[in-house]
Amino acid sequence: MNTTIPERGRTVHHIANSAEENPYHRPSFSVKYRLMRQLWQVVYALLYRPSPLPMHAWRSMLLCLFGAKMGPGCHFYPSGRVWAPWNLISEDCCTLADHAEIYNPSPIYLESHCVISQGAYICGATHDYNHPDFPMISYSMRLGAYSWICARASVSPGVNVGEGAVLGLGSVANRDLEPWTVYSGVPAVGVKKRVSTRQREMKRISDADRAVALQVSRIRDSVKRPTANEVACQDCRRHSSDPAYDELFPAEDQAPSGNRRT
Repeated sequence: MNTTIPERGRTVHHIANSAEENPYHRPSFSVKYRLMRQLWQVVYALLYRPSPLPMHAWRSMLLCLFGAKMGPGCHFYPSGRVWAPWNLISEDCCTLADHAEIYNPSPIYLESHCVISQGAYICGATHDYNHPDFPMISYSMRLGAYSWICARASVSPGVNVGEGAVLGLGSVANRDLEPWTVYSGVPAVGVKKRVSTRQREMKRISDADRAVALQVSRIRDSVKRPTANEVACQDCRRHSSDPAYDELFPAEDQAPSGNRRT
């Protein structure tokens, strides 16, 4: 029997009516679930793992056949492992490197451009060691856009990774990682802020906008404008000090050339 606790984002996997007397030996999943897992292991061994390195679309297709939701441009490498493809939701351009593993008895969501490097481990389940039956507990987890789990780093069950967060080499995250922060150590602690690519781009655009605005302001200041008295004067040419002003504002009281007095 599986019990979902939405407010805590976790699921308890426990088959209480199993014939096995020892609770430590009772299966955590139904027979149908275990058969799906065995079928996926066969497909992984025969079609997924031996596939050539550049065939990322082929591996994404195999994952989709088993229920995964894969965005375009994902690079899942041959020796990377997904425990349950039907519990994987991946946006575009995500990467699962060689020997990295996603253990996902509950859904795990990878947002756009999330990178899981070589040998990293995303652990989506644990056991209730205080319960006499030692049941499995799995968690829904999310790895934010542009986040990076570095080589051999581990993410503990129930931990969510913020947008742009970095978990350093061999580090272990046992609490949620804040967005655009670099973490390192065991347990992982924040060591510095990461400047986002979006922030860099917005700063570049704002700097360019300010430069354009400053240039426009300088051009406007360099143009001589007539005063109110000059505009009100009937004979504007005699009061204007700008030679180009005659062409822009011809005198209205000028007599036709044929009627001029000599």
